[in-house]
Amino acid sequence: MSEPLSAEQRDEIELRRLRWRCRRGMRELDQLLGRYLDREWKQASESQRGVFLRLLETEDDKLWHWFMGHETSGDAQLQQLVESIRQLPP
Repeated sequence: MSEPLSAEQRDEIELRRLRWRCRRGMRELDQLLGRYLDREWKQASESQRGVFLRLLETEDDKLWHWFMGHETSGDAQLQQLVESIRQLPP
């Protein structure tokens, strides 16, 4: 019988799953989403994480338009997250 995973191990597994979900096939989106994951995810609150997970459910073409500033999300939380991700330095 194997030992239960530590909190750190569970966090690492979750991070790897999220990193896979951030791969969108569009380099620019991959970089933006990966940057958030690398810099903000670990200290994000549960509600902030929930908004990011909802963002990952969004279709790529919508994400592209939001991040490029061509359109805005009708969801204020998603739009606020998009803006904060856009402001992260490269």
